[in-house]
Amino acid sequence: MKILVPVDGSKHSLEGLKVASHYAKAKNAETYIMTVIPSVADIDLELSASERDRLLEGMKSRGEALLAKGKDLLKSYGAATVNTVLSTAMSPAHEIVAFAEKEKVDLIIIGSKGRSATARFFLGSVAANVVRYSPCCVYVVKEPCWV
Repeated sequence: MKILVPVDGSKHSLEGLKVASHYAKAKNAETYIMTVIPSVADIDLELSASERDRLLEGMKSRGEALLAKGKDLLKSYGAATVNTVLSTAMSPAHEIVAFAEKEKVDLIIIGSKGRSATARFFLGSVAANVVRYSPCCVYVVKEPCWV
C-alpha cells in the first residue's frame, strides 16, 4: 500500500501525518510526504531575476524544512518507510493528483484547510480539487483525530 500526505505546515496537514502513521503501521505502507511550492517563474511579480531566485530559494528551504519535520514526526509515530517529495507547480492540487497517478498511490490523506487565506472560506481549494480529481481514495482530516 502507498499513502501520500501533502503538507503545508498547517495544523490540519500535520494532523494528517498522525492519521497516516496509523494506516502506515496497520498496513505496513510506504508513505510519501509531499509539499508543493508555488512556481513564480511565469508570474509577473515586478521582481528582478535575483529577487525572484531568492524568493524561490526561500520557499524551497521552507519546503525542505517542512518535509524534514514531517518525516521526523512520522518516524516518531512509528511509520517505517517514509519518502519525501518537494515539487514546484502552479497548481498544488494538480501536482498532488499527478503524483498519485504516476506512483499508483492507494490513499491520499490531506488536511481540510491549508495555510492560504482563502482556505477559511472553502473546504480548502486544494483539498476540494484533490478529492474531485484523485485517482484513489482521499481521507480528509478536519480536526485532531488522535492525541
